[in-house]
Amino acid sequence: MFSKNVAVDLGTANILVYVAGEGIVLREPSVAAVSTEGHRRVLAVGEEASRMLGRTPEGMEAVRPLRDGVIADSKVTGQMLRAFVKKAVKKKSIFSSFNMVICVPCFITESEKRAVQDAARQSGARQCYIAEEPVAAAIGADLPFNDPRGSMVVDIGGGTTEIAVVSVGGVVASKSLRVGGVKMDEAIVTYMKKQYNVAIGDKTAEELKVTIGSAMDSKDVSSMMVRGRDVVSGMPATIEVTSREVSYALNGLIVEMVAEIHKVLEQTPPELAGDVLQYGIVLTGGGALLRNLDERITYETGIPTYIAEYPLDCVALGAGRMVEELDSLKRTAR
Repeated sequence: MFSKNVAVDLGTANILVYVAGEGIVLREPSVAAVSTEGHRRVLAVGEEASRMLGRTPEGMEAVRPLRDGVIADSKVTGQMLRAFVKKAVKKKSIFSSFNMVICVPCFITESEKRAVQDAARQSGARQCYIAEEPVAAAIGADLPFNDPRGSMVVDIGGGTTEIAVVSVGGVVASKSLRVGGVKMDEAIVTYMKKQYNVAIGDKTAEELKVTIGSAMDSKDVSSMMVRGRDVVSGMPATIEVTSREVSYALNGLIVEMVAEIHKVLEQTPPELAGDVLQYGIVLTGGGALLRNLDERITYETGIPTYIAEYPLDCVALGAGRMVEELDSLKRTAR
């Protein structure tokens, strides 16, 4: 019977599983391939299911059961999470004697919180602790979370951007913005349709973002050839897209993100705001890797902005520290 405690970064784009005493043991896309006939039975999860996106035959579909940082399909999420936990601990037998810490966005509703707890129970967890993502991100980024010093973290995930100032073991001011990597991909897809009448898939948009995307316009312009479908003729099409165009497509979302950072700073007590000005803003999450985003935020706010050492892992590492010391969860989980 499996008895080690588990922490989960339940992301819109990726799920990370941390096992107490072992660290992060699994990182896979938050995708499930399900049967569309009869009961929605999960047939594959993670990398295997991700390869099926847009390519499934009749009677099957590949889906993302999490949207904007919350659960859209509780049943599929529960089955997917159970499969990931079993894979992480390499157990094929039924197990139900472990506790779980799951990280969620700030300001989720009570019904959304219940959906997370239901998914945890379906995965086999005996008890589920819910922790806010920016708290876990701050701990995972090695910020002085428990000190009487203001620290600002901006966690840019697949579905949400969590902005928070933390001090003395708690959140002082925060905002949760349902903008993240997935919305960035969608913005690029929309731009391609409007500008070129070419439809591209989410994976192609993500590749554009990662390869030549930037948060600021640059004199050094790069380009990338993109294949898609002409929406007028229905025929395949190939278009050359520049980094300047990708930057333009993403600009509206970045402006929205910076505006929310300003709002959190306005809510922050003066002493803690002074700390943030002195020590800077720390970026975590996959979105932190968007080229020049730290420079853009520095320029827009006047506050030095840095990328955490392991931005993709911060939330999972922070949740992992919580699960290693479950007695401290009264202060860090709700």
